[in-house]
Amino acid sequence: MVAPLNSVLILFSAISFLGYGAACFVASYMKREFERYRLASQRTLVGGLQVCAAIGLLAGLSQPWMGRAAAAGLALMMLVAVGVRIKIKDTLLQTVPALIYLALNAYLSLAAF
Repeated sequence: MVAPLNSVLILFSAISFLGYGAACFVASYMKREFERYRLASQRTLVGGLQVCAAIGLLAGLSQPWMGRAAAAGLALMMLVAVGVRIKIKDTLLQTVPALIYLALNAYLSLAAF
């Protein structure tokens, strides 16, 4: 059984990535962001992976192995995102959200399920 605080963190991450992933398909600002990241051709792939991982986090509430795998995948994705932010010379303030989601999903994959 997942502890209450961990359930809240899982739901927070899942809702965040459902929203961000869906925005990759429909929001014009996301198209501009991925162009800025120099990853325009990867936008829909990233969005699809984020939506799938968010669903995996939710499924992890009943199937822990799936939640661990989804959280690990999101942590890896956020590690790459931090690298992209460094490569394009984003500020620390612009990079902090990716760092927070990296830490959150690393925690979830290691300790929450």
